[in-house]
Amino acid sequence: MSKLLKSVSIFLITCCLLFACHAPIPIELKRPPLKITCVTFIGNRPAIIAQKKGFFKAQGIDVELRYVDYAQLQAADFSAGKYDGIGFALGGFMSLSATNPDMQTVMVVDETTGADVVVAQSQIKTVADLKGKNLAANLGGFGEVFVTEMLKTANLTSDDVSLVKIDASKIPQGLKSNTIQAGHTWDPYLSEAIKLGGHILFTSKQTPGLILDVVAFRGEAIRERPEDIRAFIRAWLQAVTYWEANVEEGNAIISKALNIPSNTLSLDGINLTNLEENKKFFESGSSQSIYKTAKIYADFFIRSGNVTRIPDLKTLFNSSFLSPPNVHP
Repeated sequence: MSKLLKSVSIFLITCCLLFACHAPIPIELKRPPLKITCVTFIGNRPAIIAQKKGFFKAQGIDVELRYVDYAQLQAADFSAGKYDGIGFALGGFMSLSATNPDMQTVMVVDETTGADVVVAQSQIKTVADLKGKNLAANLGGFGEVFVTEMLKTANLTSDDVSLVKIDASKIPQGLKSNTIQAGHTWDPYLSEAIKLGGHILFTSKQTPGLILDVVAFRGEAIRERPEDIRAFIRAWLQAVTYWEANVEEGNAIISKALNIPSNTLSLDGINLTNLEENKKFFESGSSQSIYKTAKIYADFFIRSGNVTRIPDLKTLFNSSFLSPPNVHP
């Protein structure tokens, strides 16, 4: 009997050891994708290439991208917590930060040097001709600052025109219907406006350093997913390099993804910023410091009554994610 008990004991001990050896190993839960919303401006499109070429995957992150035509809808969705990150103009970021202070810009994606334009009806030959006319922009954002700077070149102010709040995508139809006589837009809407008889009156080449586009993240993502944000930036910068070296292929990828004609895609008038340029933007003492440009917007929005206060600029920009783009093979 003792022999039987001994055998049973050995069997039970063996079973316990086997189960212990094969106990479930805790599995790291898969992180949810970073959800990013961008306006369709060309400077925000490297993310499409990073997605299609697998650069995000190579960095170990999943990314969900949504491109939108309406900046107001984009800002509302971001404020509602539907996205972790947002790609838009610096002016839009400054405006949104007034009601959403728990967010930070982590990267400058481009500087426009001609890609943003004011397009006008054929009878508007000069900026001075806009006096008494309807001039459209996405008021309350960077577009309002841009057209205000344009008016200054003809010694005009916003009081000399009728400012109309219209999104960039609606400018061609606004010109066609004579609702407006000029408006701020960019491609592919610019190409459409020109087909309808419009012409370029003014470009961002004439306002150097004013229009920057950025990527910002919600404070929650900043605090909880810093390595994913670093990976996102590395993949984005890799896509910039790839696109600039393979323009036709990059254009084809974007054309297919957004269902827009490839002949409306051009990197003319746009500087897609690299890592070193980003570092300079985030230096407070740099001649091209993002802090200086941000203050221009902050002062304008407060002066115009668009917002009552802007958070401390030091809290709105975070350069710590600009690690070198060491991309995994």
